[in-house]
Amino acid sequence: MKYTLTALFALAASPALAASKNPFSPDFWSLSNTDLIVLIAFIIFIGVLIKFNVPGMISGMLDGRAEGIKSDLDEAKALREEAQTLLASYERKQREVQEQADRIVANAKDEASRAAEQAKADIKTSVARRLAAAEDQLVSAKDAAVREVRNQAVTVAVAAARDVIAKQTTAADANALIDDAIAEVGAKLH
Repeated sequence: MKYTLTALFALAASPALAASKNPFSPDFWSLSNTDLIVLIAFIIFIGVLIKFNVPGMISGMLDGRAEGIKSDLDEAKALREEAQTLLASYERKQREVQEQADRIVANAKDEASRAAEQAKADIKTSVARRLAAAEDQLVSAKDAAVREVRNQAVTVAVAAARDVIAKQTTAADANALIDDAIAEVGAKLH
């Protein structure tokens, strides 16, 4: 059936039918007519093609080519699906990495905030400690000044008393005071 259709199409497209001469006239069927010779050569050519199964080979090649194209399309489809899967995977990984980066940044901000709060507390503690140390130094300096003033007052009072005693004491009173002091020292030593 396939070859019959091929022969009919070949005859329908033959140059003899396309020629301007009428195929039903007696001049057409003489061997001097080139159209007839071309028609016969064409029919023989078509016959040789059919004999050697050229339409089947062409059909097989076309089918093979179609199968190749189909396999290429299937492979391209599989590659496309794989690429879409990879793209989705990479997008998911990118989202995960972005989320992790956001968490790291948030943790870093929280840690920096805690460190700032700790630094503020440390500064307050340090300032309080330094103020306490300064107050202690002030109290110590005040105490030292008071002691120095007392010592100076005692020194001045002793000097003043010596001057007063020296002016009011006579030699006999001085000797009596010395004897009393020696006796008191002797009594305390024994």
